[in-house]
Amino acid sequence: MTDRSSRKMYVFLLVLTVAAFGGLQGWRTIFNNFAVETVGISGAQMGALQSLREVPGFLALLAVYVLLFISQHRLAALSVVLMGLGVALTGYLPTYSGLILTTLLMSFGFHYFETMNQSLTLQYFGLKQAPLVMARLRSMGAVTNLVVGGLIWVLAAHLEYRTMFLAMGVLAALLGLWAVTRDPTRHDLPAQRKELVFRKKYWLFYVLTFLSGGRRQIFVAFAVFLLVERYGYSVQQITLLFVLNNVVNWLVNPYIGRAVNRFGERAVLSVEYGSLFFVFGAYALVDSALVAGLLYVLDNVFFNCAMAIKTYYQKIADPGDMASGMAVGFTVNHVAAVVVPVLGGLAWMVDYRVVFLGASVLSLVSLALSQLVGRPKTRTIDSDRAKQV
Repeated sequence: MTDRSSRKMYVFLLVLTVAAFGGLQGWRTIFNNFAVETVGISGAQMGALQSLREVPGFLALLAVYVLLFISQHRLAALSVVLMGLGVALTGYLPTYSGLILTTLLMSFGFHYFETMNQSLTLQYFGLKQAPLVMARLRSMGAVTNLVVGGLIWVLAAHLEYRTMFLAMGVLAALLGLWAVTRDPTRHDLPAQRKELVFRKKYWLFYVLTFLSGGRRQIFVAFAVFLLVERYGYSVQQITLLFVLNNVVNWLVNPYIGRAVNRFGERAVLSVEYGSLFFVFGAYALVDSALVAGLLYVLDNVFFNCAMAIKTYYQKIADPGDMASGMAVGFTVNHVAAVVVPVLGGLAWMVDYRVVFLGASVLSLVSLALSQLVGRPKTRTIDSDRAKQV
């Protein structure tokens, strides 16, 4: 990133990534224990709640219309402020309806930030830079998660859930407010369409994104819930698992970005989907708390390869379709994400294994479709777009 404007955008996105990932990781680390121990929700309620959590992602397409009134970078910053507010209020509303309200606030903020984050990354960084920048941001997110996990590990024995939620949410909101005062933009880039754009040539991006949403939600909604409900993981054990998970992600993410550049999106996605087929199958078959925890770490590592779906889109999309494409992508991703947790919650009541075997099947379908990525016709890139920003 030799260009000064690119560095400004990188720093801007880096600060917001730290805020968003830190707030979300803190929320995720203690949420399941808070929901089970304090609120006392059931598996079916957890599934319904996780589906509601994904509704803002489903509505990410509305971000394109919000851009009629506010710039992308300003929307990104304000979204982090909203996310922080939702996290901060969680401990003060210890009821099922309270969890619904605060979860929706947190989720609207995080999903709208991520939509703008991905859009700005694809616009401000070239075809070779974008995978590396995405990987660096995710690595920094992992470091942030590591710090947050360490703090919770130390403080969980001394502080109430309410106090920890408040501290994490306020810090995220303050960083978002700092970003509101910044302007890292440049004005010589292609203008983004302020409307939803659906094109036939993007069909594979849409389908892979849809399937990714279904698999991801099974992981997010039920993997940690499995560890808490079936294997009795405490908040300290969950925190330790998250720490290990983020150390591995911090080390591995840069290599994933380089792998996208060296081997291409098809190879990286094939590794992800092939590996997840076995990981999800193992969730259903093993009966060991230790092995289930290690599967959670592997699960999360392979999901990082999903950045290749976005860099694939960058290569085939028109320059003015980046903001719309990321908004549509988030919506397509969350069509499955809204439905899967509810169905998973109902299936869980019959046999939890059905949930993870279903994810294994989705991984196999994705593996087959990923072989269509990177064919010569879709890899044609005109020279102007190939320039490094």
